[in-house]
Parts: sequence; structure tokens; C-alpha cells
Amino acid sequence: MKGFTYPPTAMRLLLSLLIISSLMTLGACKGPTKEQLETAEKPSASAAQTAATEPMDTLRPLGVTAQADTLQQVQKLHEFSQVGKPDKFTLVLRGKTLLTGELTFTIASGADNRVIFRETFPVSDLEAAMVYEMKTPTATPAEREAYVRKRLQEFFADKNFVQPAIGPRDTYQPGTTLDQAAWQELHSRKDAVGFVYLLGKEDRRKIAWSPMRQQVVQVASYGG
Repeated sequence: MKGFTYPPTAMRLLLSLLIISSLMTLGACKGPTKEQLETAEKPSASAAQTAATEPMDTLRPLGVTAQADTLQQVQKLHEFSQVGKPDKFTLVLRGKTLLTGELTFTIASGADNRVIFRETFPVSDLEAAMVYEMKTPTATPAEREAYVRKRLQEFFADKNFVQPAIGPRDTYQPGTTLDQAAWQELHSRKDAVGFVYLLGKEDRRKIAWSPMRQQVVQVASYGG
């Protein structure tokens, strides 16, 4: 019996089918095409809309906080601007090192926690007076840091709060930061509280709350 042979047309059709089948098999083995990847990476319209309208996560903790550079802080509650409602005195040292930082001195009202006084100055203003206590010509960094810490802890010592703010024997000095009318008012108030602090070597200041001016005023400045 003679062998069966496909007609030429059928043979060509069969070869074409075999080639197409092989190509499809190879395509299935390969990874996704560039076009397929780009399509997969693009979010759908609904997903993009959701991302655009979703609120920010404001409760997520930040990597850096506002107080991250705070090195030391001291506080004191003491009557100052009002009788019976102690104000909050705060001194904060911020910076990279204890000897190169900056200090912020604030007073917040005991009535409504409103800041009624703010002053900033370099830590060197606290360290400068160390010269009067040194036993040797120079001081080590450790000794300097210890002195700065001491000044910080003593800044709001009870002895620095005086009452009355202006003594009965004090006299008005023209040219000071306080005008005479406000000075006379404070001079007549025995319940007025003054706060004394030293900056630099000899810049000793006394501040008080002026009811007339409704602000903290400097009532005296003297050396030593």
C-alpha cells in the first residue's frame, strides 16, 4: 500500500500552524513586554483619584521634633504679673553643644499662659562671669560646662525675685528704658515683684510687670 502524502496546499497550512504554535509557546515562556510593564505600573483612574483626595497622615511622628536640639531647660513658678497667679519662668538652652548654644528666656502669664516676655542671648553671656571664680588662668571644657549648668540651675533662684520691685529709697534715673510715669507707679506699689538676672560679666538687670504699660519693663540696669 502506497504511503499517504498531504497535498501541497494542506502541507503549507500544517507547517504554518506548527510555526504559530511554536511562537506562542515561546512567547508564554518570556517575561512581560515593556508595554505590559508600563501598563501595569500606571494606576487606574479610580486609584489615582483616591490617592489625590486621601488626606495627609498628620498623626505620623516626624523624624525631627521641634525640641530635638534642646540641651537643657529650667523652669520656675513665681508671682510676677498678678497676685495669686504665678507666672511660668522658663530658660531653654538649644544648640549643638553646651558651650555654643543659644538661650531663650520667657515668662508666660499664669492667667492665660500668654508669653509676656521673651529674650534670647548666647550661652557665653552666662559663662562670662566665670572669670571671677577661676582659680587658674584657664579652664577646661569640663569646668566651663559645669559652670554653665550651675548658672542655669541658679538663674531662677529665690534670691533673684525681689519685692517690692523698686525699693523705697530708689530714685528715678533719667535715660533708662522705663519712663518716669511708669517708674513712679511701680515705686508706689509695695506688692510689685522684680526679677534680677546677670548677663555677661557685669550686666545685671531688673525687670518687673508694669500695670500702666501692660508689659514687662526694665526698671534697673547696673554692673556687678
